Amino acid sequence: MPPVRSTWDGVYTDAQAKRGEAIYAERCASCHAPDLSGLDQAPALAGAEFRTEWDGLSMNDLFERTRVSMPADKPGSLERLQVAEVVAFVLQKNGFPAGLTETPAEPNQLKALTFAAKRSQR
Repeated sequence: MPPVRSTWDGVYTDAQAKRGEAIYAERCASCHAPDLSGLDQAPALAGAEFRTEWDGLSMNDLFERTRVSMPADKPGSLERLQVAEVVAFVLQKNGFPAGLTETPAEPNQLKALTFAAKRSQR
């Protein structure tokens, strides 16, 4: 079994995050704020509280929550590739490093990635 990769292993590309930023601005920012700080009932998508909430879960958990329930006014309307791009943008805004491979859109690949709030001391 290959070693589990985490959010610190470059699981998105800068180009993918840039595409995700455009989707976020159009479909997510009205509820979650342009700076991902959250508005009203919509939680922040960046910062310590967000990172702690997802810490130790698979990237598939974050992906599926986003895919199934967002955007709030039209849940499930984003295509899998769009969700992957928004997730890449969220990772970038949380300070995780970019890499050479894009965030996947397939469940099995996402399950092999762990959301790690802090860099491990390997």
